[in-house]
Amino acid sequence: MVASFGFSTSTEIVFGRGTSKGAASRIASFGRNVLVVMGKDTKRAEWLITALRELGCDVKTVSIQAEPDISMIEAGRSAGLGCEVVAAVGGGAVIDAGKAIAALVPSRHDIMHHLEVVGRGQPLDLPPLPFVAIPTTAGTGAEVTKNAVISAPDHRRKVSMRDLAMLPKLAIIDPSLTDRTPKSVTLASGLDAITQVIEPYVCTKANLLTDTICRDAIPRGLAALRRLMDEETQTARDEMAYVSLCGGLALANAGLGVIHGLAGPLGGLSNAPHGAICGTLLPHGLALNLAKVTDQTLSARLAEVREMIGAEFKVSADRAFDALAGWSRSQGLLGLDGLGISSEDRSNAAVAAASSSSMKANPADLRAEDLMSMMEHAR
Repeated sequence: MVASFGFSTSTEIVFGRGTSKGAASRIASFGRNVLVVMGKDTKRAEWLITALRELGCDVKTVSIQAEPDISMIEAGRSAGLGCEVVAAVGGGAVIDAGKAIAALVPSRHDIMHHLEVVGRGQPLDLPPLPFVAIPTTAGTGAEVTKNAVISAPDHRRKVSMRDLAMLPKLAIIDPSLTDRTPKSVTLASGLDAITQVIEPYVCTKANLLTDTICRDAIPRGLAALRRLMDEETQTARDEMAYVSLCGGLALANAGLGVIHGLAGPLGGLSNAPHGAICGTLLPHGLALNLAKVTDQTLSARLAEVREMIGAEFKVSADRAFDALAGWSRSQGLLGLDGLGISSEDRSNAAVAAASSSSMKANPADLRAEDLMSMMEHAR
């Protein structure tokens, strides 16, 4: 018997090298007044802005200089007034910002009305503007999720604005936009993508469809990321873009676990990059879950993941997590100390993780002292 489950994602997903060439006409089909949300390097979005203007569109722009916070989103909302469609070109932070701006432009309320944990966490009162997501990194899978992660500096937390209506109308995943991404970004975002196909596979809310997605994507991601650390190849970039997409699909419909449960609070407390936090926590979080899990099915899944990692690094399963940690450090990934995460930050994050939505599906029941011990290994 197949257990019942639901599955939600973007209205349309277009994947493939070169698919971004048709982005401008697709965006213009939603409206001629367009807000383009882009990252710090605005040149990476010039191709889209030019193409939209050649089609006769009135284009406004917003540049997201860092991981988005409340003030950035409110400024983006003001910029988007009068627009008919929002398109985001960039990494996960840019896509999350675009998603939140598209949701808030029509809303009667400010962002705090909708933010979880630090706000009221209320659903949207009006449909968002049509939103088109075009990722330029392979990491978060934000192009197919219904939430936007926003920093709340006054609370030193990263929290979500979440609503099913926030799923993009169109996600265009063109791996060519990730070509020649700097190695440090490739490593951190790639490890985040791998984490996001591992945690949904071993979590308590996994289902048949997310299992199918993740089981194939885990070894693909490990192999592609290792190759990209050695050489720049289109094949490996294509693989990582696909794995990132798979992670977004899986986490949005199953769940995550201790790694993301800690990464959110740690990022809010320290401003350390999300992908790097996930990458450095990944082997240690897996080891902790395998040691503490009591459900035999979930234990077998964690052991299966350990075997996948061992096979990629050509070591025995009992050395797999150490091999992953050692390789990541050898490629330049910083530990928690190097990321500027203090002992106080770790202690506060261990407490905050208990209320994190990501922890709700973790395969093992973990205490704050378990999390503190795990983070010591990740320093």
